[in-house]
Amino acid sequence: MEKQGAPVLPVIRGARCTGCGECVPVCSNGVLEIRDGQARLARPADCAYCGECETLCPQGAIALPFEITFQEGSGHA
Repeated sequence: MEKQGAPVLPVIRGARCTGCGECVPVCSNGVLEIRDGQARLARPADCAYCGECETLCPQGAIALPFEITFQEGSGHA
């Protein structure tokens, strides 16, 4: 998913992340790692935006933002 050419990536809320590491093995592309006691995007370019990390995080520290866009000619502004 892209927004004006920049990839939309998961957001890790450091204040909520306990560094439990449960998100790391669930990421099939190896994007996440634990560094300095916090989850981090180690390989953001490889993120498939699948949502598994967001669903699994027991602290709700990972969020996948999204953007709603309308197709041209759909009648919406």
